[in-house]
Amino acid sequence: MITNFLIKRFIKNYESTGDSNVRQAYGYLGGFVGVIANILLFAGKLSIGFLINSIAVMADAINNLSDAASSVITLASFKMTNKPADREHPFGHGRIEYISAMVVSFLVILVGFEFIKSSVERVMNPETVSFDWITFMLLSASIILKVWLSFFNRKLGRAIGSKAMEATAMDSLSDVITTSVVLLSLILSIWITFPIDGYIGIAVALFIMYSGFNLTKETLNPLLGEAPEAEFVNDIIMKTLSYEGVIGVHDIIIHNYGPTRCVVSLHAEIPASMDITSAHDLIDLAEQEISKDLGIHLVMHMDPINIDDKVVQKVQQQIVGVLMECGLELSIHDLRIVGDDSHCNVIFDMVIPHEVPECDEKKVAKEVVEAIKNKHPQFNPIITIDRSYAILK
Repeated sequence: MITNFLIKRFIKNYESTGDSNVRQAYGYLGGFVGVIANILLFAGKLSIGFLINSIAVMADAINNLSDAASSVITLASFKMTNKPADREHPFGHGRIEYISAMVVSFLVILVGFEFIKSSVERVMNPETVSFDWITFMLLSASIILKVWLSFFNRKLGRAIGSKAMEATAMDSLSDVITTSVVLLSLILSIWITFPIDGYIGIAVALFIMYSGFNLTKETLNPLLGEAPEAEFVNDIIMKTLSYEGVIGVHDIIIHNYGPTRCVVSLHAEIPASMDITSAHDLIDLAEQEISKDLGIHLVMHMDPINIDDKVVQKVQQQIVGVLMECGLELSIHDLRIVGDDSHCNVIFDMVIPHEVPECDEKKVAKEVVEAIKNKHPQFNPIITIDRSYAILK
């Protein structure tokens, strides 16, 4: 309820999440709320940590300070992400958001490492930790606030498809666990004299580092070029096939230049009998409408397919039958025939799954050629190896 109130109060046209200005407003809201909440938590926990002499509470306080710094980085990244494209960056600056999330993850790891050292020192030289109700109530309130911040950032992140904000949501959820552990150590200090504060501090620090490594992995993937979501790929395919005249789609390649900047290229198969001018107009129309509908930049290559030749259809069925017997998820496209019934070159592209290492591609192709020749001696297969760059459901 509070989240919805803040969104409606501070974000104009909040439902238009595809708009870059609205998206930026979501980022600003999440960043400002994160800075204010985490600075308040840092100040309160650090003061209490000094008063009760608890390294675990102080470690949790510094963790909140790193969260505030993360929110500042998020604010800066959303400002820079919305910067328009220029000569040096023709696809814009959208990937800055991924880089900012990476910086946040490194800060989290650094904080965890520093407090491992402090906690080990506390274990070696234990000091008394005193329980008081003010600390108990502050830590309990901190847990409640962090739970809300996690849901708050997750809702904002999912609304605009932001990896950085979803990473912040995960970080807030990890803070709930760390603060809960600190609170437990504080309660246990009432009954035991064992230097639990230092050990709990180590546990908290290790968890902080673990969260940092997970955040690094999640934010590194888009920078490396992770596979697009299957639902997004299928949506592109179905919209392309919805145009009368398009009978197939292959060679889909998707480049991500930021959450709102996506370049897509694909091959659209059309009947070879279609008038070339009509086919060109069809492809142009599909490019424009799908680009606008999905908020992408779509480029289509036109592939003419002979759908009337019974011989081609029969040969394709025979080749597909052989591929099914090979035991791999192999598929073909752009099949052509040169020759006659007694001897013909069968030319096609064969898509090899990513489970097959690149070093084994030629071996697989050779095995396919031999299998085809054994079953259909009149065929001379000429194969071009292809890879799929999109995951389908």
